[in-house]
Amino acid sequence: MEKYNFVSNSEQETIDLGDKFAKDLKVGDIVAFYGDLGTGKTEFIKGICNYFNVSDIVTSPTFTIINHYVGTLNSKQLDIFHLDLYRIKNLDELQGIGFSDCIYDANSIKLIEWADKSGNILKENANYSVEIIQNDVEENNRTINITKL
Repeated sequence: MEKYNFVSNSEQETIDLGDKFAKDLKVGDIVAFYGDLGTGKTEFIKGICNYFNVSDIVTSPTFTIINHYVGTLNSKQLDIFHLDLYRIKNLDELQGIGFSDCIYDANSIKLIEWADKSGNILKENANYSVEIIQNDVEENNRTINITKL
C-alpha cells in the first residue's frame, strides 16, 4: 500500500493534482473518494477528466447519481463513470442504480464520491482511495491523501 499526502491552496491546485494523478490510472480502475461537502472531490475529478480530454462540463452527479463521460486514452475512446453516492440511503438503492454493473465494468474508469456509502463493496474493489480534508475554509487550504490499495 502506497500513501501520498499533498496540500492544495486553491481549486486550481486541486484540479492540477487530479490531472497529475490521472497519469497513473488504467482502464478498469476504481477510485474511491472521501471527504465532507465542499472539500474539493469534484474539483479533483475535473482534473482527472481534463487529463483524459473529456469535453463535457464535469459536475457532481448529486441528483443523477451517475455521470458518464467519454474521454481518450492512447487515442482510443475511454468511458469514465463519475458516481456520487451522497443521496444513497442503503445498499439496496445501490443495486437499483446498477452500481455493481458499473464498478465491475473492466472497460472504464470509475470515480466514486462518498465511497463510504457503498458498505464494503469499494473497500474490496477500489484501486485508489482519495481523502480530502478541509483545513482552513478562509484560506481554501486542504490536505489530499492518496492511497494506492
